[in-house]
Amino acid sequence: MLVRFAGWLYRKLGPRYLHAYLAWELFSALFIALGTVGIFSLYQRLSDTQLHTIVLFSWATVLLALAAGYRKVRRSSRPLREWMARERGTKGAAEAWRTAVGLPLEFVSRQWWQPVVLIILPTAVFIPIYLKLPATSALVVAAGAAVAVVYSAILHFFGSELALRPVIEDIAEHLPPGFSGEGVGAPLRWKLLGALPLINVVTGVIVSGLSANDRGQINQLGLDVAAAVLVAFTISLELTLLVTRSVLSPVRDLMIVTERVRSGDLSARAPVVSGDEMGVLARGFNAMLDGLQERERLREAFGSYVAPDVAERVLREGTMLEGEEVEVSIVVVDICDFTAFAERSSARETVAYLNEFFGLIVPILGRHGGHADKFIGDGVLAVFGAPERLRDHADRALGAACQIALAVEECYGDELRMGIGINSGAVSAGSVGGGGRLEFTVVGDAVNVAARVEHATRELGDRVLLTEATRCLLTRDGIPLEHRGAIALKGKSDPVPIWAPDLGAIDGGRFEGAVPAGKPEPVLE
Repeated sequence: MLVRFAGWLYRKLGPRYLHAYLAWELFSALFIALGTVGIFSLYQRLSDTQLHTIVLFSWATVLLALAAGYRKVRRSSRPLREWMARERGTKGAAEAWRTAVGLPLEFVSRQWWQPVVLIILPTAVFIPIYLKLPATSALVVAAGAAVAVVYSAILHFFGSELALRPVIEDIAEHLPPGFSGEGVGAPLRWKLLGALPLINVVTGVIVSGLSANDRGQINQLGLDVAAAVLVAFTISLELTLLVTRSVLSPVRDLMIVTERVRSGDLSARAPVVSGDEMGVLARGFNAMLDGLQERERLREAFGSYVAPDVAERVLREGTMLEGEEVEVSIVVVDICDFTAFAERSSARETVAYLNEFFGLIVPILGRHGGHADKFIGDGVLAVFGAPERLRDHADRALGAACQIALAVEECYGDELRMGIGINSGAVSAGSVGGGGRLEFTVVGDAVNVAARVEHATRELGDRVLLTEATRCLLTRDGIPLEHRGAIALKGKSDPVPIWAPDLGAIDGGRFEGAVPAGKPEPVLE
């Protein structure tokens, strides 16, 4: 209910919400001071005048300490106030989030000497003098004031966390991707170890004061405070540690599993060791990991049927990838006279033969930054420059084709003859299909020309041929090319100039850099 009220108040007040937050800090501090004087009156008889005077004095010291703290908080909270004052967005959100999360701890921990100098010491001096108590009672009053100050600090810490929660939630919606807020705020262990013993101390002092038969024994307050502190940090310490372990152990297990998942181990699971909320959280966390692991299996399976970069784009943008016109290089690889081989071989032998062949050439395509767009019978159509755009797609296409030709010759010798056609040009790259069946592919005249050029290898006797369009886009001259003249291609009204790489020069090792290598260089939009 308090969280909902804080959220409602934040929505109503907007940037002025921090004023309400400071007003709550002031009211709670004065209320705690009043309650402390009330506990003191359980141990020392006070007239109405004395009671009012001590209350006013304690309020004065509290206001002085709050004023000193306000100056500090105003400086440190500037990023938060500036973010709330302007139109809230991603600008400055990270710094505002760190400020809001760290503000409660900073408010109670920084310059801890101020409450000692401005509250505890003046109170320890004023009350014994005003009430004409023995000098030794100053230590008793100081001990009681110290308990009250520590209690107030912890109460303000947790109250500030609750009050600032709607602000932090608002900022979190504008944080940049990958933001990490590690190292900000107080650890959960210290929250528990700081709050639970103090509750025992305050409770012990109040109960002892209420059960006392006779007032006017100020020294009894000192004994009660000492006894309460002794009990809190001895007899009840083990219970405090057990409660802390009960809460922190499942949290620690979740943190360990989270680190394993962050490193890529989706098989990690959090142990479910209780039936409370922490157990529910662990079961929910494991269910989430089951979903992530299933998604990863689907992604890997999907990536086996389409190029990994295409799979990532589909997972990111959805199945219907809008077609876009891009300049690419197309590589068509086809086995010559494969029909005769398939006719004299069984279906299983044919598939095994093709899988072995494709297992050789597809990794070569991938190493050069291309991907197998589709398998067409005994051939493959590869694309360089889509979906990831590459500046040097022509060089990489030619390098991959040459390496494939040399690798096939080395593995199969004269037993297998194939042809490779390369062409570059504008195509439309996107999803094509219907009736619930789609595939990412490239469509355009450049694809048809590449297929025609591959077919021309049978007539010219070359293993690799490329068009003038591809040759003009080459940025490296490591591979020597031989002109084969202009030939007529089916579907083209004019002859197309054709070139063939000198594979013998490559095989002979007479130059370096025959095959472009390294990470593809993407086009910067």
